[in-house]
Amino acid sequence: ATNKIVLAGFSQGGAIVLQTGLRQRERLAGIMALSTYLPLADLVSAEIAAPGPDGHRDLPIFMAHGADDPVITIARAQASRKQLEQLGYSVEWHDYPMPHSVCPEEIADISDWLNRVLA
Repeated sequence: ATNKIVLAGFSQGGAIVLQTGLRQRERLAGIMALSTYLPLADLVSAEIAAPGPDGHRDLPIFMAHGADDPVITIARAQASRKQLEQLGYSVEWHDYPMPHSVCPEEIADISDWLNRVLA
């Protein structure tokens, strides 16, 4: 069942999971987008494919980013988070003192989030 699937990606992979997951008609367990941004942001509101009056706006979204990321700036990631929130999504946001990478604290936060959304 799709409600047990989490789409997860880092950097360009994170952009792909946001692009795909927000347009998925079936309910997913969640989207994990690490060190990334919302691609084609100007098209998202028109292309969200979820059925129903609220769509899947309760879809859990986990976003995490390094404050010192030189590849995708944290400002771009925060703008993506803000746009998702304006569309009605509740984004669990974390940032860490790191570059374009993953750190142990982030892994612990990911574990906690996965345990919640897959329970």
